[in-house]
Amino acid sequence: MSSPATLPGDPPGGRRAIAVWGIGVSVYFVAVIFRTSLGVAGLDAANRFHVGASALSTFSILQLLVYAGMQIPVGLLVDRLGTKKVLTIGVLLFTAGQLGFAFSSSYGMALASRALLGCGDAMTFISVLRLGTRWFPARRGPLVAQLAGLVGMAGNLVSTLVIARLLHGVGWTAAFAGSAAAGVVVLVLLLLFLRDHPEGHRPEPFPHRGAAYVRRQILASWREPGTWLGLWVHFTTQFPAMVFLLLWGMPFLVQAQGLTRATAGELLTLVVLANMGAGLVYGQIVARHHTARLPLALGTVAATAVVWAAVLVYPGVAPMWLLVVLCVVLGFCGPASMLGFDFARPANPPERQGTASGITNMGGFIASMTTLLAIGVLLDATGDDYRIAFSSVFVLQALGLSQIFRLRKEAARRERERLVASRVETVHVPA
Repeated sequence: MSSPATLPGDPPGGRRAIAVWGIGVSVYFVAVIFRTSLGVAGLDAANRFHVGASALSTFSILQLLVYAGMQIPVGLLVDRLGTKKVLTIGVLLFTAGQLGFAFSSSYGMALASRALLGCGDAMTFISVLRLGTRWFPARRGPLVAQLAGLVGMAGNLVSTLVIARLLHGVGWTAAFAGSAAAGVVVLVLLLLFLRDHPEGHRPEPFPHRGAAYVRRQILASWREPGTWLGLWVHFTTQFPAMVFLLLWGMPFLVQAQGLTRATAGELLTLVVLANMGAGLVYGQIVARHHTARLPLALGTVAATAVVWAAVLVYPGVAPMWLLVVLCVVLGFCGPASMLGFDFARPANPPERQGTASGITNMGGFIASMTTLLAIGVLLDATGDDYRIAFSSVFVLQALGLSQIFRLRKEAARRERERLVASRVETVHVPA
């Protein structure tokens, strides 16, 4: 089956759409740089704030907790206020968080700054998804979403290659305060040039009636099998790579596999590069063949499980070629998680897109937080046995797969019904 037919009222796309969407995506790009900047500053942070590994990991867990907890509220805000206003709030918050982190002199102040950054970061991705649906035809949705994810991974790469060098070149305060200037730049671009929708495609205003309306929005999205399927696809696919990149990849490669920090850093960079390449491939495939969404997601989960199992059961230290394969396969997890939005998007009408995206986006971050904690607890309980600790990955994958298989038929049936209904509407629209 090819991609779905163009829906009535679809925006035209084109160069103007690319320019406006590019401004929104640049905000997300900067947010990811700020989000992942701690990943290259872990040792510096430990020395600056005089904390151990467990306190250091709290930075990552707190940031994910804030991010996940903000997803439904942010989705509601995007539906109600529009993309430009929410992105503006987000830029102000994550830039203030990055500046606060630059000048933090205590662990508590640094934690508060990362929480503030997490609040602003949480407002970016859903807003960019909404911007894409407002400016591009529906058939371009999968590719546009994957491109947004690719730009985000490019932000991760900037952290690895640029922030790390700045830290060792100009020091903590100058590096983080200097990077905050990027937030000011995108704020100016956003205020001057970003528009919520193209001319002639202004959405009809939707009534907002306080708490009762909010509850209806959440419940309506929550009851859609497509929203739940999107959440569980995101849950099952995203977390292995995020946990590896955000915290436990470096210790695993250095302590369990005996690699140098430099070699381990190169492997982490390989995850990012594989993610960027896979995002382009997945986006093109799903844009042309909508039914490829689930096979791609399930194939990624299966490949991740097989390669992880091979690494963990390998006697002694795994050979370099196997670690390279692991990092390449982990790179496919991010693009696979983006497929979750391709299930939630057609399951919800325009006025609920932000809310549905927020619910979906919670999945991977909840799984990541759970796995971060599980690995840490198991490492402490087993005396740093990484084989046992990383086996927790399979538990969450099994849980996610069970829910995907439970929901897939009902979600597919509802999606077919909506597609048929939209075609009927198109036939009856007067000339």
